[in-house]
Amino acid sequence: MRTLAEWLALHEAVHPRTIDMGLARVSVVARALRLDTVPFAILTVAGTNGKGSVAAHLEALLRARGASTGLFTSPHFVRYNERIRVDGMDADDAMLVAAFERIEQARGEITLTFFEYNTLAALLIFRDRGVDAAILEVGLGGRLDATNLIDADVAVLVSVGFDHRDWLGDTLEEIGREKAGVFRTGRAAVLGSPDMPASVFTAIAERGARAVVAGEDFSWRLRAGAWDYRGMRLLLASLPPSALSGTIQYGNAAAAFAALEALAQDRSPGPQAQALLARLTPFDQRAATQALREVRLAGRFQIVPGEVEWILDIAHNEPAARVLANQLRERMRSAATGRTIAVIGVLADKDARAIGAALAAVIDEWIVCALPGPRGGGAAELAQRLARPPERVRLADSVREGCQLARALARPGDRVVVCGSLHTVGPALQWLQIY
Repeated sequence: MRTLAEWLALHEAVHPRTIDMGLARVSVVARALRLDTVPFAILTVAGTNGKGSVAAHLEALLRARGASTGLFTSPHFVRYNERIRVDGMDADDAMLVAAFERIEQARGEITLTFFEYNTLAALLIFRDRGVDAAILEVGLGGRLDATNLIDADVAVLVSVGFDHRDWLGDTLEEIGREKAGVFRTGRAAVLGSPDMPASVFTAIAERGARAVVAGEDFSWRLRAGAWDYRGMRLLLASLPPSALSGTIQYGNAAAAFAALEALAQDRSPGPQAQALLARLTPFDQRAATQALREVRLAGRFQIVPGEVEWILDIAHNEPAARVLANQLRERMRSAATGRTIAVIGVLADKDARAIGAALAAVIDEWIVCALPGPRGGGAAELAQRLARPPERVRLADSVREGCQLARALARPGDRVVVCGSLHTVGPALQWLQIY
């Protein structure tokens, strides 16, 4: 019997391409596993940025309302098991190995990518554990992503920005069209912002989905120490802030609230959605408050307090870097102002220059880290791509070395921001011994 590590090594080698977008192969294997239909409701979350936060809020709210949940996210920080969560707990090795053995038997001569194995394993585990609802975070795009092999009962598109251009297109219209592929006829299509490419609204109309748009069908209002959510029928006042830090989380929480509100208003929900709705306790102040206080998600403006404050945020593309910059400005206004030191590593296929430019005004010193692997690269090369003033840049051969250098440089009142990639934040979480 293979160990989990041996299975993962196999998955990386089986298919000739790391990314091979399309549903043909994975759908055949899903049918062999009887996963083309599943006995639980599906909530799919797509977007360039913010989808992990919306998915985490959906999980917290469903659990606060009495539902058993499965959560599928990617990639992982430290352990593969993080990708599949049941009722708030990571899948253990035995669950994953058992799922992989069944997938191997079912696939025959069909080869699968690493992510396709991952998606099928999540669905198998959720079915075996009898969850009421599965929240699926789209991996890449939407239309051709493996998570899209099953129709969503409600789908959320959080944002559309430039990322993965080699796969999704060079324009926001092309990218938006791909991401809108998760919407389904007669089902709610929740948009986390009204500022979407026209192609998104066209796709909703062509598919006969039901648009639920931020700022039009639902909204949120901030006030001192609290916020209000106004939905299609629901009004929740004086809610506490989300446990996830940053002003952007109000909108992410509101999008999750709107998705569940829209699901409840579906005129002809499928049997799985009906079963979920029958199980849920009321969507009220108590449930919303509990969810907001209990939601958890690593690496999204995650704050580690101390004399020197550490802030960890993936921020792996330009839109996310702009959000991080705004969150840092907010933080600087409300906290003691010292220097801000960045520990940054960016993969070779990302737009490091745009990320650096978005963060330039809020970073005083840059510690540029080498990242391992075929998509990584050396620190000196990354420093050139970031195009920051050389006198403000230091180089580190690893994220660990970068964190050690930041700790040595920082004085009380300073903050260290670790960003640029999941491959930067993950090692930093381990180095800080908080994950």
